[in-house]
Amino acid sequence: MAGVIRVLLVDDDAMVRAGLSMMLDGAAGITVVAEAADGQEAITATDAHAPHVVLMDLRMPRVDGITATRRLRARARPPEVIVLTTFDTDENILYALRAGASGFLLKDASPQQIVEAVTRVAAGDPILSPGITRRLMDRTVTQAGAYERARTTLAALTPREHEVALAIARGRTNADIAAELAMGLTTVKAHVSSILTKLDLDNRTQIALLAHDAGLA
Repeated sequence: MAGVIRVLLVDDDAMVRAGLSMMLDGAAGITVVAEAADGQEAITATDAHAPHVVLMDLRMPRVDGITATRRLRARARPPEVIVLTTFDTDENILYALRAGASGFLLKDASPQQIVEAVTRVAAGDPILSPGITRRLMDRTVTQAGAYERARTTLAALTPREHEVALAIARGRTNADIAAELAMGLTTVKAHVSSILTKLDLDNRTQIALLAHDAGLA
């Protein structure tokens, strides 16, 4: 994404918002355009300030982070959403990813990790923490019917698209996929776009979840 990345901070703890605001405003290429104390305020702030990325807490009064994420990602021009949580095994994180979040971070992440996450997500590259995300996604395989549904859905892909989907599930970036599968970066992006369209998915994270549901990664 060219230009300055506009960020909205959503957390019911004013101290957390203040710390994040101070940190992100000091990072090159990032500016905090607004803050919100719950999901309802997040929706209002998005209307007013058009952020590129929303850092979203999960547990908040009135409208929680999952509901707010789903509503924001359902828009025609949605902001990217990064879930920010203190619960590394919280089942709600998985629900948030399915609602359209581009990834998640723990609140004890380093300033460098948070800045990198905002920059990567703004560029269309989701944050999938290898350990935590894999553990959460693995749990979905045991859900009744999830395995067969996922396998049936993925059958709509071409063999090459299938390879790209599996690479995404393993946390590979577009550049990694291009190198591993010996194709151009533009071709990789075209395959990703085609996968999202064919499977009626919102982002790369949902592709990864689907592949894990199918037991393929």
